[in-house]
Amino acid sequence: MNGHRRRLSLAVVLTLGASALGLAQPLLVKKVIESTASGSPIGFLVVLLVALFLAQALVQGFAQYVLARTGEGIVLHVRLGLVEHVLRLPMAVYDRHRIGDLISRTSNDSSALRLLIAQGFTDAVTGAIGLAGVIALMIWLDWTLFLIVAAVIAIGALAVASVLRGIERASFHAQEATGAMTAELERALGAIRTVRASRAERREADRIGARATRAYAAGVRMGRLDAVVAPAIGLALNGSFLVVLLVGGVRVAGREGSVADLAAFLLYMLYLVGPVGALFQAVSTMEQGMGALRRINEVLGLPGEEDSTARAVQRTHRTHGTHRTQGPRRAPAPHRSPAPHGPSPPADDGTPVLEFEDVWFGYDPRRPVLRGLSLRVPPHGHVALIGGSGAGKSTVFALTERFYDPDRGRVLLDGQDIRAVNRAEHRGRIGLVEQHSPVLYGTLRENLLYAAPDADPDELVRVIELAHLTELVARLPHGLDTEAGEHGTALSGGERQRIALARALLTRPRLLLLDEPTAHLDAVSEEALRRSIRRVSRECALLVIAHRYSTIRAADVIVVLEGGRAVAAGTHDQLLGTSDHYRFLSRAQRAGR
Repeated sequence: MNGHRRRLSLAVVLTLGASALGLAQPLLVKKVIESTASGSPIGFLVVLLVALFLAQALVQGFAQYVLARTGEGIVLHVRLGLVEHVLRLPMAVYDRHRIGDLISRTSNDSSALRLLIAQGFTDAVTGAIGLAGVIALMIWLDWTLFLIVAAVIAIGALAVASVLRGIERASFHAQEATGAMTAELERALGAIRTVRASRAERREADRIGARATRAYAAGVRMGRLDAVVAPAIGLALNGSFLVVLLVGGVRVAGREGSVADLAAFLLYMLYLVGPVGALFQAVSTMEQGMGALRRINEVLGLPGEEDSTARAVQRTHRTHGTHRTQGPRRAPAPHRSPAPHGPSPPADDGTPVLEFEDVWFGYDPRRPVLRGLSLRVPPHGHVALIGGSGAGKSTVFALTERFYDPDRGRVLLDGQDIRAVNRAEHRGRIGLVEQHSPVLYGTLRENLLYAAPDADPDELVRVIELAHLTELVARLPHGLDTEAGEHGTALSGGERQRIALARALLTRPRLLLLDEPTAHLDAVSEEALRRSIRRVSRECALLVIAHRYSTIRAADVIVVLEGGRAVAAGTHDQLLGTSDHYRFLSRAQRAGR
């Protein structure tokens, strides 16, 4: 912010310089009148007056440019900080807050903040200093007339003060309503195909329109209050000007004052309009910006995703008892994208690549999803998680990626509590393929390289072949440089799934998490993916959420979840003979495959 402070200071100095040039002009006018009355030459004084006038305009214009540039710089600085913070919020925050509202705070509210910092602050400083200069000169010229001016302006100030208190509240409600409108629009556009298929365009337009109407009403209320400020100030200044003209004219007519002094005083009255107006407008502007500032501070006040590391591990040891010795702790890696070949794997000494030890967790702590879950995933092979809806399968993935931390128990990767490792380093050892397989706007190449932007071209070719994307790349008009479309709409569901798989494989993860990888595949693609999975399982461990019967049977080990616990584990044939719950799930899967 130092650069912004310097530019703000420069803008203030330039504005004050322009004010000083303006304040000198009435004194020159007074001198011109006096020189004319005494018969002295006035040519030089007139030239100097014109020069001061032009210099004031030039300096004031440059000050406005510096101020505008500073305001944009402040908005950029705030937006970059908000974007950085919003992208690093804990997952629980995204669960509670609407994404569209967070977007609105980053865009609309940060723009409103420009008024508060750049315009309001500068107007307040320059207005106060300029006002002090004008007041000093007016008192020096005629303190009696100044008291009249001060009394009239004070009456106007009392009227304005009662209005300013409501402007900040109206501004906050306006920004809040705008955020709600943006959130509703994001909701509708994010599911636009469902909206169209459901013929719900009018209902969504009405829903968004209701939020827009609230924003309009709050904006009108703020405009109505703000509209009182300028007329009140104008009436006070114009009224004081008329009173001064009347009283001063009477005094000059009675030979109690000079025409030159009255002319100079009236000119300072005109100059008084600027500082007084700037001060009152600054207060109004700052009150409007305070609503945006409150909303921005609410976001910045949300805790970021931080590593609790040693304290979390110690707390777990105190509550969970003694566990087997952990492996040596690795030094945290710098925050950067994983190398194409991933971290060096530990020696294969039989330690599970992933282990849950008596893990309890609930998105709402009063309603646990996992209830003492224990499971192990070997360093290689294919482990399938199955269970009914709400059994905890997706929660296992969320805790493995450390999107959340357990309420009790431990999650270990290669024998090490994952809370003792930097989050970025931990996630660099895990690949995740979500069920909906999000594809980001951009080219196919950019999507594949997303987790490993510096990957070797040969590695890229390897994962394309491994995920059976070679044919897709060959038939796309621009190959890897073809645009994928918004949310990957230019691709089929199966293609998006295989792109997500290749993206995850490019980091050569120690553990690959697949959330129902065959959900969007036809029979031919499914068989090709199963071959890929068998090859991948020789390189790393696979943990798969499985619903299809064919996917379940392909696993080396099947873990059955029920009520947040692992109630059975084994091969398909073993579980058919030992687990009633598995036989029930297996019959249901065969019926629905």
